[in-house]
Amino acid sequence: METRKIDVPVMADLFARGEKPEYLFWVGCAGAFDDRYKKVAKAFTKILTHLNIDYAVLGKEESCTGDPARRAGNEMLYQMQALQNIELFKMYDINKIITICPHCYNIFKNEYPDLGGNYEVISYIQLLQKQIDEGNLKLDVSSLDNVTITYHDPCYLGRANNIYQEPRNVLKMLTRNFVEMGRNKSFALCCGAGGAQMFKEAEKGNKEVFIERTEDALKTDARVIATACPFCMTMITDGLKYKNKEEEIKNYDIAELIVQSLNL
Repeated sequence: METRKIDVPVMADLFARGEKPEYLFWVGCAGAFDDRYKKVAKAFTKILTHLNIDYAVLGKEESCTGDPARRAGNEMLYQMQALQNIELFKMYDINKIITICPHCYNIFKNEYPDLGGNYEVISYIQLLQKQIDEGNLKLDVSSLDNVTITYHDPCYLGRANNIYQEPRNVLKMLTRNFVEMGRNKSFALCCGAGGAQMFKEAEKGNKEVFIERTEDALKTDARVIATACPFCMTMITDGLKYKNKEEEIKNYDIAELIVQSLNL
């Protein structure tokens, strides 16, 4: 299949032409640097282009939100990062931010206001649900109809921000074979890499959290484990490799599944 080239608008270029996009698409560290999650960022960009959403990215001007620093206990570094971003957003008069990372979503929405950064923060899952509801995004339920899909709730979408139903609604538009894990929604188990755990060695114990969570997913007999977070994707993918299941069971982000459905 021929890959369609997408021109991603950059905020500085638009401002130089006197244009101001409605949304900032915050790509995030994983979307920019992690080879696996770059594919998710690309998939979501295809969807934004398909929907004619008026957006731009910061490109080389984008930095980290400071979330990992704060979770690891480095409050000074967090505030330095946050205040730098807030000043940049002021310069570009940014009011609406779309994120593909729940950690970015959470810190922009719930913690930046303490430092004077007040924005309308939208998870890409919420945007997808809204576009489906408004009839702008028409998914083919038969596209993945023979595929059983389960969903892992990211902590920072679910328990932290109560975004439980939107991802399930989207997945049920993609397949009639949606199955829940035994532990789901507010009872879902963490993937094991939140709270800066991604950047430290595992603590003592009988089993790592990501293995336990992967086992929850395997019990459903699903062929696809859908995720909506870069940390979750890393941990679930590692869990499938640990269980020697990476060939038969795939881990896809919800945006990637939509792109498959739309054949973008």
